[in-house]
Amino acid sequence: MASTNSQAGPIPLIDLSGHEETVAKALVDAAATSGFVYIRSLGKDIPIDAIDNTFALSKKFFSSPLSEKEPCKIQENNRGWVGMHAETLDPKTQRIGDFKEAMNLGGFLDGKAQQPLPPAFVDHEAELYAFQKDCQSLMNKILDLFAIGLEVNSPTEGSKYFSNRHGPEPTPCTLRLLHYPPLPPNIEIQPKVDIRAGAHSDYGSITLLFQRPGQPGLEILPPSPDNLPSEWTPVPVFPPGTESDPSPPILVNIGDLLSYWTNNLFKSTVHRVVFPGGGNEAAEDRYSIAYFGHPIGDTVLEAVPSEKIKALAGKRDSGVEAITAHEHLMSRLKATYLEMYKDDEQ
Repeated sequence: MASTNSQAGPIPLIDLSGHEETVAKALVDAAATSGFVYIRSLGKDIPIDAIDNTFALSKKFFSSPLSEKEPCKIQENNRGWVGMHAETLDPKTQRIGDFKEAMNLGGFLDGKAQQPLPPAFVDHEAELYAFQKDCQSLMNKILDLFAIGLEVNSPTEGSKYFSNRHGPEPTPCTLRLLHYPPLPPNIEIQPKVDIRAGAHSDYGSITLLFQRPGQPGLEILPPSPDNLPSEWTPVPVFPPGTESDPSPPILVNIGDLLSYWTNNLFKSTVHRVVFPGGGNEAAEDRYSIAYFGHPIGDTVLEAVPSEKIKALAGKRDSGVEAITAHEHLMSRLKATYLEMYKDDEQ
């Protein structure tokens, strides 16, 4: 068995097949320091073929004509297709919107999508549903390990404290397919402000990120224990697995909601996606898949019943107020929607 905890550049690499309590402690340590962690599970949680197939469907959708994408344009429920430059994740810095497009798929009910599907997906609804279920199961597994590592004191729920609040169907989580196209010919960019995805932190609880070998660009701004300025640090992209361990590691990061829920013990780290080589080497498409975990909307974000969290009382700048998960999400999405729909409101 591989080591439970090793290092992938600035980010820990944790083998989920290790001893449960040891893995749980390692995950909590990673969440409280870098806010990012690579996990390895030997393809047991999400089959390799399922990941590859979802990337293939993503490529098929993004290569389809605009006439097939437009009917699925994103709505205020955060479901649907987002066109090029429609999002500006860092409006204070960026001149124009992100150099990317995305497709947000919400929860399924009885195996059926609860939103219009483009032609590229119509015959593959069952496959997308199965992949979403796999992501949900892995997310819940990680959330249970977090509860174990935090020693959550809940007589009725125990390690299910977080995962019980992330279901049942239709899950409030979002499966997001992302496409970062190459730069058009003869276009000039300013690398510090014209980037593929502006600097941001994620909104929800945790994010599962699937990447492709040879497609770098993700960078993080590591938290500084002394509140000193940090520098942007590239996140390594793993090559294809070995014969004994063929599954590529999955990147997991903490979102704002889980950081808030744990009284800022867990770090929601700022990250971005840049053009390799400042744009000069951006000759290829980049694809990624993100599964954004989010609790049920009416979940009250009260302080987690954990002695480790209680010990932070008075030591952090912002304690947890009793708001709901939906209120927290809407507060984060508001700026995005104002930008996205400003033309419709005129």
